[in-house]
Amino acid sequence: MFAKPVRGYTTAAADGDVVVLLIGMRINHFRAVHQWLPVMLSMIRMLRELARDQDRGLLGHVLLTASPRTYYVVQYWASKEKLYAYATSPDMFHHRALTAVNRKQRQGGARGHVGLWHETYIAPEGSRESVYFDMPPFGLAKAHGQVPVERRGRSARDRFAHRSQPAPEPGKTV
Repeated sequence: MFAKPVRGYTTAAADGDVVVLLIGMRINHFRAVHQWLPVMLSMIRMLRELARDQDRGLLGHVLLTASPRTYYVVQYWASKEKLYAYATSPDMFHHRALTAVNRKQRQGGARGHVGLWHETYIAPEGSRESVYFDMPPFGLAKAHGQVPVERRGRSARDRFAHRSQPAPEPGKTV
């Protein structure tokens, strides 16, 4: 059930752009269970739907809580195009859930019982680094694979400098 830790220092094996989506909810009124519980269950349902179809592009996720009121998911995607395709696909559950939220909002039925939010980031090579010590694959390393830190550099500066393709020489075009 529990993943075994990988001994020593490792880093994520991600090459190219990394797409990260933070998406979550905040319970504004605990007593309004009929408002926030369906939102929470919808988040879980979408993750299950994505897990059944790996081609949709979700590489991995981590469920987190920021407070007793705020819950969110860190998602790692294969590309922003796959994320957009899932978010806008009429045959996926996200479309139905978003339609219901928008309808409720237009009808004035939401009443502020639950807050929703998301943030999307695209981190190109040279704009991110990661390190794990005696950890099982986690987060970015679980989504993209885990390699010994020496393959990307012992220092954060070296890991930031890592490129999957050599940079072109100055003055030369690719």
